[in-house]
Amino acid sequence: MTKEKLHEIIFGYRTKPGKTFDVTLLIVIMLSVVGLMLDSDAIIHQKYGKTLLTAEWIFTIFFTIEYILRIYCAKSSKKYILSTMGVIDLISIIPTYLMVFYEPIGSLMLIRIMRLIRVFRIFQLSKYLRSRHTMQIALRSSRPKIIVFILYISLIVIILGAIMYVVEGQSHGFDNIPKSIYWAVVTLTTVGYGDVVPITTLGKTISVFIMILGYAIIAVPTGIVSSELTKNRKDKEQLKNQDEIIEKENEIIEKENEIISKETEILIKLESLEKKIESLKRE
Repeated sequence: MTKEKLHEIIFGYRTKPGKTFDVTLLIVIMLSVVGLMLDSDAIIHQKYGKTLLTAEWIFTIFFTIEYILRIYCAKSSKKYILSTMGVIDLISIIPTYLMVFYEPIGSLMLIRIMRLIRVFRIFQLSKYLRSRHTMQIALRSSRPKIIVFILYISLIVIILGAIMYVVEGQSHGFDNIPKSIYWAVVTLTTVGYGDVVPITTLGKTISVFIMILGYAIIAVPTGIVSSELTKNRKDKEQLKNQDEIIEKENEIIEKENEIISKETEILIKLESLEKKIESLKRE
C-alpha cells in the first residue's frame, strides 16, 4: 500500500475506507474507556483483572500501530507529533508501557488520568458533525457578550456575598466573605448544597431574590448563543439565495451569448449569401 493511499484511509473521512477506519477507531476507543472504567471497580478488578489487562494491551498495541502509521503517512510528521491530537495519542499509550517497568505505577492517579486521556481522541471524529462549524462560529461570535455576562455575574456574586456576610455574620456560618461568595454562587446556580444556610429574615429574603435571579440568569447564555445561531442561519440562507441569483444570472448571460453567437452566424451566412447572389447577378 502506498503512503498516499494510507494517508487517505487514516486521515481522510470522505472516502469509504476512511469512514470505515474512523468508525473502527471510535469503537476501539469506547471499548478501551469502558475497560478502564470497569477496572476502577475493586470487585471487578479482583475477578477480571487479568482479562482487562489483556484487553488493555490489545488496545494499546492497536493505538501504538495507529500512532506510528499516522507519523509515517502524515504530510508533516513533526506537525502531527506536536499537534494537540498527536500529543493526546502519545500520552494515551505511554501508561501501559510504563507499567511494564514498574507495575505499582498503575495505581498512581497521574497514570490513571493519562490512560483516560484517550477518550479525548473521540474529538478526531468531530469532522463528521456537519453542524459543528456552525456552532463554532456562533460561540466565537457570542464570545464578547458571554465574557461581559460572566463579568457582571462575578460582580453580582461578590456584592451579594459581601452583603450576606454583613447580614448573617460568622455566628450563622458565614465565616468570611469568600465563603459567603461561595454560598452566593451555589444559591445563584440553584444547586443549594445546604452546608451554609441563612437564618435571619433579611438573609432568607435575599436568598429568595438570588434564587429567582438564578433562574433568569441561566437563560441568558442560551439566548445569546441561540441568537447567534439564528443570525448565522439567516446569513447562510441569504448567501445561498445570492448564489442562486448569481447562478441564474450566469445562465441567462450564457443563453444570451448563445443567442448572440447564433445571430452572428446567421448574419455571416446572410452576408455570404448576398455576396453569392451579387456574384450570380454579375455573371
